[in-house]
Amino acid sequence: MIKIQTIAKKLGIKASDLFCYGPYIAKVMTKDEPIKKKKAKLILVTAMTPTKAGEGKTTTSIGLTDGLNLLLKGSKKVACACLRQPSLGPFFGMKGGATGGGKASVEPDERINVHFTGDLHAISSASLLISAVIENSIYQGNALNINKDRIVFPRALDVNDRALREVQVDNKTGIHTNETVITAASEIMTIFCLAKDKTDFLTKLGNITVAYDNEGNPIYLKQLNILNALWLILKDAFQPNLVQTLYKSPVLVHGGPFANIAHGCCSYRSLKVGLENSDYCVTEAGFGADLGGEKFMDILCRTDELKPDLTVMVFSIRALKLQGGADYDTLNEENVDACLSGLSNLIKHLENMKKFNVPLVVAMNEFKSDSPKEKKAVCEKLDELGYKVAPYTSFMDGEKGGKDLAKLVLDTLNETTSNYKPLYNGDETIEDIIEKISTEIYGAKDVVYSNEAKQDLENIKKMVKSSTSVCVAKTPLSLTDNPKVLGAPKDFTIHVQGLNYYSGANLVVARTGTIWLMPGLPKVPQAVKMEGSK
Repeated sequence: MIKIQTIAKKLGIKASDLFCYGPYIAKVMTKDEPIKKKKAKLILVTAMTPTKAGEGKTTTSIGLTDGLNLLLKGSKKVACACLRQPSLGPFFGMKGGATGGGKASVEPDERINVHFTGDLHAISSASLLISAVIENSIYQGNALNINKDRIVFPRALDVNDRALREVQVDNKTGIHTNETVITAASEIMTIFCLAKDKTDFLTKLGNITVAYDNEGNPIYLKQLNILNALWLILKDAFQPNLVQTLYKSPVLVHGGPFANIAHGCCSYRSLKVGLENSDYCVTEAGFGADLGGEKFMDILCRTDELKPDLTVMVFSIRALKLQGGADYDTLNEENVDACLSGLSNLIKHLENMKKFNVPLVVAMNEFKSDSPKEKKAVCEKLDELGYKVAPYTSFMDGEKGGKDLAKLVLDTLNETTSNYKPLYNGDETIEDIIEKISTEIYGAKDVVYSNEAKQDLENIKKMVKSSTSVCVAKTPLSLTDNPKVLGAPKDFTIHVQGLNYYSGANLVVARTGTIWLMPGLPKVPQAVKMEGSK
């Protein structure tokens, strides 16, 4: 690693604009204003439906950035990556770290994966302060006339703890139930990532609905009179974090919403730094293109300053085999038929991303077990369909492994123009937006609402005063809301079990299938596997 001031210099950022956390991590003290001039090309990296074989979306984002900088050497141009910061939940749970892998990694990885600069802890603390003040208001005479059975603001913690999904609270005024969500799924995290500046951030925070009074009127966070206190907790966290890849490319790591239960993109503030100070800004959106990819296009990019110039779709031969019905234990065996069968999933995601009118290329994340016949069969089929494919081997080969993909990206950017448009305008009804996402992106035939969801919908309609976006909370393991259904199914139903309205972010969250905003740990979590390791 090299000193973070040297990394900042590559982006034209002065050392005086850094707040350092040791020699290799720094906060970039950005000006409190929206993006003034988009200098860089904005490149989104997304992927087919994820499998336990791994698709390599984050490693591709890192390796592509390194590959671009390899090709740009001597040109005075620079590429940077903008990534989400890891959560302790998946790190100690099922997934592990989120800093890439092999020779396509971000450093210092252990610091980034655990605590980092404390941003997620700050968001958790802010959420807990809000809950404490709500409970204290009730205890101290209830001046806001809060209905304790209709407190809708959940506590937030950055761990996977299913036991806290629903808790009973006793503050001596009577027992009531409250929810706990993982920090990455909290409304504060959503606002943290969407806010343009301090004023926008505090305005959105103030508009969060925390509870309802005994007459059924919403009570907003600003009525608690703690916005200045919350800013004290969050002001340092609000500034983007700067680190580096193994090959010394600049990386901004900031904001960490999950893409299955939240919108799954890094912060606007980090993209602001990347777009204003680099020539090519590479970012990734969580899970498959049906989740993070769609939400990047339809939620984050609604702001005028964020218009993507190119989409990179990542797949692996191993993931195609699993989508095609192959057994995980046989992935090292050649199976062309399974590859071609699983290709339907990748093609569905490619067709989906074309709907946003953004140029599109495909990255084949290669593994040593991939056979020449498998790669040839898949690439020939994609070529028949008109998709340009580049091999990618940065996990094994570092910056040189990202060179072919980087060249395809540069050539495509030079030859094409993005005419980005979102899937929906935002002024349609909530039901119409959910139906459009479900039918056009997932491939469903219809949407069914539970009785609870129908009641939620009626309540939300009374509160929504302007055009809104919809964030569908859905399993990442399938295009359907059933994690066991593979490939690209048709004629299925999406089941909406409930809806939440994030009034601060002006975002409707539709919960489908069996989805929890607080995940649980697996039988043997990563935390246990770390025992005895260095």
